[in-house]
Amino acid sequence: YDFITKPFDTDHLCVLVGRALENRRLVAENSLLRQELFGSSNFGQIIGKNDKMIEVSKLIQKVASSDASVLLQGESGTGKELFARAIHTLSFRKDKPYIALNCAAIPGELLENELFGSEKGAFTGAHARKMGKFEIAHTGTIFLDEIGDMDITLQAKLLRVLQQKNFERLGGTKTVDVDVRIVAATNMDLPELIRLKKFREDLYYRLSVFPIFVPPLRERADDVAELAEFFIEKFCREMKKSIKSLTKEAGNLLMKYHWPGNVRELENTIERAIILSEGKKITPDHLAIRLRRDDEVQLREGAGLKEIGGYAQKRAEKAAIIRVLKDVRNNKRKASKILKIDYTTLFDKIKKYEIDKAMSEGA
Repeated sequence: YDFITKPFDTDHLCVLVGRALENRRLVAENSLLRQELFGSSNFGQIIGKNDKMIEVSKLIQKVASSDASVLLQGESGTGKELFARAIHTLSFRKDKPYIALNCAAIPGELLENELFGSEKGAFTGAHARKMGKFEIAHTGTIFLDEIGDMDITLQAKLLRVLQQKNFERLGGTKTVDVDVRIVAATNMDLPELIRLKKFREDLYYRLSVFPIFVPPLRERADDVAELAEFFIEKFCREMKKSIKSLTKEAGNLLMKYHWPGNVRELENTIERAIILSEGKKITPDHLAIRLRRDDEVQLREGAGLKEIGGYAQKRAEKAAIIRVLKDVRNNKRKASKILKIDYTTLFDKIKKYEIDKAMSEGA
């Protein structure tokens, strides 16, 4: 695995042994992961007949064989980490470590230590040298989720890894060389963060050598049924239940809902339904706790106002207009295009629903 020259440093020996053990564990884990992801033609949990998903899968397979940095963009819950794992599994690094880290889950002052490690005595309580995730991922892949949440001062150190393939541990002066592929993901608008000086432009271009947009579930509604079946089988297996399918009515509810939480919300909804169900099929009653919010007809992204129907049309129109106006910072021309209504009609509706007043009151 490695070699040491005599006389050797005990701390260095401990680091090498730790790295070897971690690498062995991760190789075994990644072997299981490949079976899980690619046990079928559907990429395992990456399921989708939708044209957008097929295109994403093709891009994943193409970029995996290279060593380019990849930026996965999309809303929370769309399955970006599954695609990151797929990139690693299909790459020449597949038998090397795969390390995932959520940048939003760790406070900024601790994230540097987590990523780059620290030397003994670097701070109070640092009684020994610690390997960071980059060292553990050496020769493999590191997945940095929610990259937009990384503190801008730490971004400079990440940029150095991308440019020079090295770094220093916290509290250290020795340069550590590292060979690692970086896959990052975000649900944020990074160009907007750059404009606000919250994200480095040079880092953005380094990370987005190969950007991939993962579509939200509402844009691939034709995949909902297949995903639901997959999750039913998964949770029935885990809970040792024999539920076969959804009733027609339950299936219709799933198809009508717009899934703001995307695939993750669908998975949670099915898990809850399996727990509640005592028969052979999932009924609307098992889904009602999660889906009753949709009775007010929430506007799907990309849908025009004319497509909204039902008794809650006025309330839904008002909510949709307010949301879009907030998204575009009250730019009414942009809002009218997104809502697919002309500029004059938008103004009439703003007046009709007293939207300016509602927004000023924090609606």
